[in-house]
Amino acid sequence: MTLVHPVSFESNAVQNTAVQKTSENAPVETPAGPTFHELGLPQPLVTALERRGIHRPFAIQTSALPDALAGRDVLGKAATGSGKTLAFGLPLLARVGREVKNGRRAPRGLVLVPTRELAQQVHDALAPLGQASGVQLVAVYGGAPMYRQIQQLRRGVDVIIATPGRLQDLISQGEATLAEVVVTVLDEADFMADLGFLPVVKELLDQTDRNAQRLLFSATLDGEVDSLVRRYLKDPARHEVKRAGDDAPPAEHLAFSLAFRDKLQVATELAGRPGRTIVFARTQLGVDRLAENLKAAGIKAEAIHGGLPQSARKRALEEFTDARSPVLVATDVAARGIHVDDVSLVLHYDPPTDAKTYLHRSGRTARAGAAGVVVSLLLPDQVGQAKRRFRTAKVDPSVDRIRPGDQAILDLVAKGIPVEPKERTQRDMRRGGGGPGGRPRRDGDRPTGGHRGGPRRSFGDKPRPAGERSGGSYGERSSGGSYGGGRSGGRPSRPSRYSN
Repeated sequence: MTLVHPVSFESNAVQNTAVQKTSENAPVETPAGPTFHELGLPQPLVTALERRGIHRPFAIQTSALPDALAGRDVLGKAATGSGKTLAFGLPLLARVGREVKNGRRAPRGLVLVPTRELAQQVHDALAPLGQASGVQLVAVYGGAPMYRQIQQLRRGVDVIIATPGRLQDLISQGEATLAEVVVTVLDEADFMADLGFLPVVKELLDQTDRNAQRLLFSATLDGEVDSLVRRYLKDPARHEVKRAGDDAPPAEHLAFSLAFRDKLQVATELAGRPGRTIVFARTQLGVDRLAENLKAAGIKAEAIHGGLPQSARKRALEEFTDARSPVLVATDVAARGIHVDDVSLVLHYDPPTDAKTYLHRSGRTARAGAAGVVVSLLLPDQVGQAKRRFRTAKVDPSVDRIRPGDQAILDLVAKGIPVEPKERTQRDMRRGGGGPGGRPRRDGDRPTGGHRGGPRRSFGDKPRPAGERSGGSYGERSSGGSYGGGRSGGRPSRPSRYSN
């Protein structure tokens, strides 16, 4: 469902270009466009960007930065991998940097995200830039030791990047306050709605100043997100950047039909391709088994899903990000929570449930203007439904019948570009909010109401309410799966109330 708003994105593009700046045919990068300095970004941030090798803004940044820097509420829509983090992060740091004063620090900026991985990645992207403006950031999310996050908050921070449930737990314990927040960012608001987090998101927004600036950025703006827009954004400047052609990522989409007995072998051949690869399976058990099969074949692969401890998820993501394990096998928890550039192949080992999930999975490749390949492995009885999903997603791959070792697979493998592994220093391993741990704490990142069964209170570090299972990720099964190319089976577990 599209946003119900007095003026649509399309009609407003002609009537009021100051409010709506839609770049229908703009490339993701705008090398010939204005510089960050010309867009009004403070020089310390411009210098910090240049030191990190970032010299020109992406299209969504070019479009949204002037309004955001001027203090307007902003509603931004852009495809994944198009630079939304800096589009909201730079004006956030610029505004908070002006607010920072000597003496006691109190949070003046808030970024709400749906998943733990995204919270950490947003923090890692913005923290080095914050240093240039004297802005201290902290990431707070479930699964990491709460006491460490409390220590950071007590020392004083300027910006909190948080999943909703953990932040509400900290507020309920008197360890955080949003009373002095002047800028609030909602990242991936549609996914927070899908996970049932909007009730707690609204509770958190109600604790901020009603005149605070709101920046809402997402790949899609539909469904319940409209209620947030109407309630919290004041006359927002709307910015939509589409890639030329259609809404789909600029990746090459391929689909192969194959026999059940050949599925694992074909997946193994493709996963052995040089470069970073993400393989999606439907269930947690399917992910674990597939990762073990790939390792047994000599492929460096890591598994990530909602049933793993946060420390294991963090380690798997670090191994993948640094290319020490260039293959990541994941459930859909990774489709929206992981943003790693230079992923050259996305492999749908198990088909997604719908076109939206297909696009979110596929959006892990072809990021920031780079090329990428998306491959779907389909059993014969899955082809018809897959073609309908492709049409809805606005992609049109032909479905070719293949067997292990066919030329089509060899061609894909030959096109892979190796990625040099990066060795992590001790400083890298100490960086970030939270840190290593064993068993995850049981506070999770849960909404406190409004999702499948009505409200529940939040209990900090106390055990989960009776009936809630540990682990698990929204929509994931903990059993069944696709061992050796098999079909997903087993009963689906109860959807978790806890964010990933």
